[in-house]
Amino acid sequence: MNIVVFQQRGSGEHKIEGVRKFGKGLTVSKIVNIDSFLPDFIDDPEDYIDSDLEADLVLNFLQHPDLLDCLVRLCSEKKIPVVSPGKKCEGFTPFTCCGLGRDTRLGIYGEQFGFPEYEVRLQGKETIAEIRVLRGAPCGATWEALQEYVGCRVEDVLTRLPRQVQYFCSADPSGFDPVSGKSPVHYAGYVHIAALKKAIAEAVD
Repeated sequence: MNIVVFQQRGSGEHKIEGVRKFGKGLTVSKIVNIDSFLPDFIDDPEDYIDSDLEADLVLNFLQHPDLLDCLVRLCSEKKIPVVSPGKKCEGFTPFTCCGLGRDTRLGIYGEQFGFPEYEVRLQGKETIAEIRVLRGAPCGATWEALQEYVGCRVEDVLTRLPRQVQYFCSADPSGFDPVSGKSPVHYAGYVHIAALKKAIAEAVD
């Protein structure tokens, strides 16, 4: 699967690294990084975004609204799915990268990245014997946060995992959602703990 990433001042680097490290069958073939000073209004955003765009999926970490609109419009015209975490536009706009739901249009990227999913094996009913990530955050937090938990008590893991995920999370903690009152970092902790609880319940059954 061919992925093109658009970012400003390295805003997607952490996710690119995670996709390359934890993804399978995915190729980040091009990174469009816009580092230059941008005015408040861009009259010709096409000067920054090449209309010859070809990709199976676009990951959009642009911040300037004129560039954002131009890219999303171009992807729509070319029928290229575009994921724009934390943005309000057309396409896939999860609150965070780990809030992306499943959708067949996202191909194998959507199978591997988005809402976290775990498979857990327990020793007895109280100790984590094994944790396997089935689906996780492209920043890598889903995988990185689990390194020290094999052999730990379930109760301890459920307490510590959200904080550990938030430590590895690359989302902006100041970006509070006015409806929920939660920041992207808090949200990341919540979806990971919910996923782990579900996996533990299925392991017990």
